[in-house]
Formats: sequence, structure tokens, C-alpha cells
Amino acid sequence: MSTPPPPSQPPSGGFGAPQDPPPGGFGKPEEQPPGGFGGPPPVPPAMPAGPPPPPPAQPPTAQPPTVPAGQPAGQPSGQPAYGYPPQQQQPYGYPQQPQPVTTPMYAAQSPAVPAGGGGGGGGNEVRTQLMIVGAALLAIALIVGGGLWYVSGDDKGSGNQPVAEGSASPGTGGDKAPGGGGTEKVPAKTKSKTLVNVPMPDSAEIVQIPGSWLTDTTYAKSDMGKVVGYNLTDGSKKWEIPLGANVCGASRWASDNKTAILFDEALPTPEKKYQPCNQVGVIDLEAGKLLWKANAKSQTGGDKPINLSEVTVSGQTVAAGSLSGGAAWNLADGKVLWSAKTDADRCADLGYAGGPALAVIRRCGQSPNYVLSAQSLDPVTGAPKGSYKLPAGLDFAQIVSSKPLIVAANVNDTAKNATGISDLFVLDDGGQLKARIPLTSGNYSPDCGATEVEDCTHMVVGNGKIYMPTEEHKGTSESGRTNEIVSFDLETGKLTTDRADAGERHTVFPMRMDGSNLIVYKVPPYDGGGQIVSVDGKTMKQTVLMQNPATKESQRAETQYVPNAAEYRYGNGKLFIARDAVHSKSSVSTDPYYNFVSFTTG
Repeated sequence: MSTPPPPSQPPSGGFGAPQDPPPGGFGKPEEQPPGGFGGPPPVPPAMPAGPPPPPPAQPPTAQPPTVPAGQPAGQPSGQPAYGYPPQQQQPYGYPQQPQPVTTPMYAAQSPAVPAGGGGGGGGNEVRTQLMIVGAALLAIALIVGGGLWYVSGDDKGSGNQPVAEGSASPGTGGDKAPGGGGTEKVPAKTKSKTLVNVPMPDSAEIVQIPGSWLTDTTYAKSDMGKVVGYNLTDGSKKWEIPLGANVCGASRWASDNKTAILFDEALPTPEKKYQPCNQVGVIDLEAGKLLWKANAKSQTGGDKPINLSEVTVSGQTVAAGSLSGGAAWNLADGKVLWSAKTDADRCADLGYAGGPALAVIRRCGQSPNYVLSAQSLDPVTGAPKGSYKLPAGLDFAQIVSSKPLIVAANVNDTAKNATGISDLFVLDDGGQLKARIPLTSGNYSPDCGATEVEDCTHMVVGNGKIYMPTEEHKGTSESGRTNEIVSFDLETGKLTTDRADAGERHTVFPMRMDGSNLIVYKVPPYDGGGQIVSVDGKTMKQTVLMQNPATKESQRAETQYVPNAAEYRYGNGKLFIARDAVHSKSSVSTDPYYNFVSFTTG
């Protein structure tokens, strides 16, 4: 991520300069060097010049949930029931990744989430302070990805307007066969092979490259100064869009085979090393063209473009925002639809979440007495259709899903295990609270960031439920680690009896819905390959769609990415795993570093 120059926009491109808060906020796992989970500690990549990074953070001990006596399975309590056998209820102690900068998600989601430069203008104080803290921690901005977002031009909105397709962490809607079993079929051969692995460009600075999209024919990925499309048939380069600047934010959604990105004003130069992130553009993922670009002006006057930190797509609307304000444009031609206004109550839009609907987190007042509201918006006019006031004491909140509207927050800083979430708020179309889902037990492992609105990962909405992974815990073997996917009912807020086990020495997280089925990724152990599995939404029966190779070369390529700090895209027998930032390569490790790796069963 590149950021504007001081004083009002602290730089974030390298050690010794203040860092933008990553999509998931500070204190999130750094991208893991080759070696994978569950194996011997790999040699970390070399860091850019500067003081040594902080040591890996050890998460607090967490106990797997137990079922209180006399309580039926699936009923919430202080320790929700997962149905673990007694011998599996061991303290959590699996080492986490170094804590310099993200995921969280997600960011993945994180995410999220894909953050750009710090906001410009008078609303930068909080963000600037976070940047400085990040520099002190030597945070490496590895942004959230996670999940899969499909691209479709199907007319699923009113007025024949394409709806942003997708479902991932976070996400909802976009299922190709709502209520059905989905469209992902078991291939003739589930054992995969490498499609194409694209090397990571070397860079002395940390440079963000957020954004991955998968269509029926193309995989598109941000790269340094450009976006590149690859043919799904053989992995060859299909097109390239030179931007003359680095990408600093990306929508996780696409509509009508189009998506939105944020990019800097220009490429860094020796005289201006930290460029402002103030450009928004729409790219055609099939044709490989930048259709238009624009910027947003400050609401306090003047023609200087404001810095933007996140962008999203919903139907025919592109919405981008930051602490300095935001605006919305028509997806097709870039015409301005509306601009976020700061009113007499010092209210401002923190950021937007897209997909099947458009929603916003709006903040009013002054620190430390902010009042936050979650609102569903008319994507054409920006007018609120419903509003819910969140609990007092929050500075930020995230939107997990825009339809149904689900908000994540860390109420009174009660989130455990660095998830960033203490509670989920499920709202109806009018902004009324339907259910509040507490996650303060620490038994669950979704992930939300600190400041960006669309920055949660490893949560998927479908079948009237929200699915998420449990915290890792001891398996049946002496050293094995594992976890499960469970769900909460969105009407009652209660834990259901759903459970999909990762299996011994594997961990699992949900990627997206496929009709009523759930597409999940199984993180491999140090001596095996990962899996893509379809989970039946009714029976929770698992069907393997892809089994990746267990060879040393393939396994180390696949596991050089931290699951909640990378972009995972799967569809029609193709899996892509990509990084969100590039950095200098290790002078010790001989393993290659990749921008992305991919697998195919075809």
C-alpha cells in the first residue's frame, strides 16, 4: 500500500516510515513463509532494512467449548457446544504467525479491507495515530483476502441491474442455484496439478497488490503497477492493464464482469516516495480494459482529491470511502451518483460494504464519544433505507454481510484470541435488531480488522445461517491440530447442530456458498496438500472436489500463504491462492516466492 507524504498523510511504504493500518488492523498475522502449517518452522523471509520485527505473538490460551450438564447440543451458553469428545478438550497452544500487520481477514478478510492510503483532510487524526503505531510495530501490510467472489452478469436486481455476485468471507448472495445443491461438480479426477505459479516480483519496499477475481474464463490479479488477466485453460497471460501507479485497494465484489480498484496518483519517485491513494477505477475482467477512473473531492471545499481507503461494488454502483469522506459512481460510465456528506452532528460515512446490497457504517460525534450506526442504503441515491444504532463505546465496526445486514463489532474490547469480534448484530430490512450473536467465549475463529468496514473473513452467510470456523484445538494424535466449521441461526442467534470436521492435522475455513452447499478450504499439514471440499448444507456431508499434491515443491508453494492473509479463489476445478503484498526476498531461504499459485483438476 502506498500512502501520501507527510504531514497530513504519513508515508507507509517501508520500514522507518509510518504504516497504514492493514485491513485487519495492527496485530494480525504476517504472511507465512514457505513451510506451511503443522510442520517444522520454516526460515522466514528477509525483512527490509530496519530494526528487527517483533517476535511471534502467542495467542491466549483458549479452551474448546464444552456442553453444560443438561444442555441440549446446539444451545448457546457461556461455553457453546461443539460436541467435542472429552479427550479433545485441550488448551489451545498452536503458535500463530508473527504479528506485525494483518489479516483479517480475511481479512481475509479482511480484510478487507484492501486498504489504501490514509484519508486526507481533517478526519485523519485517528488513522494517523494508527499508522504511527504500526510503524513502531514494524507492521508489514499483508492485506486480507480470503474467500471467492464470482463474477456474473445475471440480472438479479430491480430494473435489470446486475447484482454483484459472490459469497465468501465475508459475504452473502450470489449463489448460482439458490436453495439448490450448487453448480460445483465433482471432477472426473479430484487429484490436482499445478496450473501456473507466477513469481513474486522483488521489491525493497512493501508494495501492496490487493485484488483477485475469477470469471468463467479469466483469473485476474493485481501486480506492481498493473492488473493482469490469465487464461483459465492453460494459465497463460491473457491481458495486462498498465496503471502507471500501484493498486492500493480492491473490491471483493464484481458485477457484470466488472470490478473496482483504488490506485495511487502515480508511481513512487525518489522525490515523492509515498504517493496518495486517491484514484478509483473500474476494469473489465474479460476484455482487460480500464473503463474509467475518477476521484472524490473533499466535502469541506477545494478541488484536491481526498485519499481513499476501501472500495466496493453493488449492482451498478461503485462506492469508495475513507475517514475523509467518500462517493459513489455508476459502474458502467463513472458518472457520480452521490457523495457522502458530513453534517452538523459531525456524522461521516466510515466505509461501505457491497455485494447483493449496499450498506454503510456511519459515525457521529467526537472521540471518545462516537455514536456508530449501521445503515442499508439505496445504491443509486445513497439514501438510508434503515438504520441501527450500535452499542456505545465503539470507534469502528465492520459489515460481514450486506444482505442480510450483519455487523461485527468488538464491544467493550471483549473479543478474544485476536479475532477482532465480540458480537454479531443481525438486522432486518428496516434496521431492527433480529439477533445478537456473542462470540466472547473465544471458541470461534472468524476474523475482522480494526478500521476498514468491509474487512472480515472466514464467515459465510447462507441457508439462513452464518458459518464460521472454530478455534484450533488438539486432535486425536499427540501433536495434531484440527478444528471444525459450525453455524449460527440468523433468526434466533443460537448455535446450530451443524458441524464439519477438518480432520486430523488439518484446519478448515469456509470460502463461499454454492447454492445451499458450502465450499471450504482445508489447510494441509506440513507433509500434505490442501483440499477443496463441498459441504452439504442439510447433512453437512463432505465431498472432496480437489486434492492438491503432497510433493515437497507443491506443498511448500501452497503453504507459503497465511490462510487469513491471502486471497483464495475457487471455481470449476480451478484454485488460486494469491498474496496481497510484495516485499524483499529472503537471502537465506531457497524456496521461490510466488505472486500466486494455482491448481487444476482439468
